[in-house]
Amino acid sequence: QVQLVESGGRLVQAGGSLRLSCAASGRTFSTYAMGWFRQAPGKERDFVAAISRSGGSTDYADSVKGRFTISRDNAKNTVYLQMNSLKPEDTAVYYCAADRIFPSRGEYDYWGQGTQVTVSS
Repeated sequence: QVQLVESGGRLVQAGGSLRLSCAASGRTFSTYAMGWFRQAPGKERDFVAAISRSGGSTDYADSVKGRFTISRDNAKNTVYLQMNSLKPEDTAVYYCAADRIFPSRGEYDYWGQGTQVTVSS
């Protein structure tokens, strides 16, 4: 079992930056690949980024490539999503997720409760 808790979401102006954090419980964090997804109102949940167990490999959706950076600190059981040059279309609830498989843009084994990011124009 892995429990995930996201934080860091808030209202930010377009062009601004934000860093999301996802803290994981348990001693097996380093055995999971981690991902970030987002869901805007009335839309399906979309893949944003993923990182391998060691952090040595990453994968990004085209819509965020060059603007967002995923990273992890296995000593702190935490995965991060640094978001720069934010756009109003980045507004969504952001979820972190854990899975044994990397890369994966699909279903993950464990999910957090989400954190709201709102980008104003």
